[in-house]
Amino acid sequence: MRGDAYPNGQIEREIVLSRVVAAPRDVVFAAWSDSRRMFQWFAPAGMRCDVHAHGLAEPGAVWRFDMIGTGGERYGNRMRFIEVVPNQRLVFEHGADQDDDPARFLTTITFDQQDDGKTVVTLRQLHPTTAQRQRTIGFGAVEIGYQTLEGLVRHLESSP
Repeated sequence: MRGDAYPNGQIEREIVLSRVVAAPRDVVFAAWSDSRRMFQWFAPAGMRCDVHAHGLAEPGAVWRFDMIGTGGERYGNRMRFIEVVPNQRLVFEHGADQDDDPARFLTTITFDQQDDGKTVVTLRQLHPTTAQRQRTIGFGAVEIGYQTLEGLVRHLESSP
């Protein structure tokens, strides 16, 4: 990809994670796009979610939830969906469950079907600033992201 494909220093503000999942694209997309399914697996190792708003991913939908740590600490989260292209892409803002979260970032998840029936899931987080991206990486976002993707894989392996 050419460097000019990223306007305004976007590449310095982005975190990208990818994982091949041994399931068809429509199955993987369904696990992400229905909150009742997603919150069965969506959490890093040792954490769980307490969901305050359920629904299907659609533009304008808001999912609110707390990530709950092993010691009971709660981290309020909010996702507001901007774009949903079934079996292809989800785009949403993700941040703290407050209206004025300066660290809110844009997440784009793509689902690419391989010829062998597996799906490549790619997560792109676009942070408001390079400094925010660095803080997020320092917090462990890459490791947490991969732990969450591993939860997706375990969920799909155990689902009928």
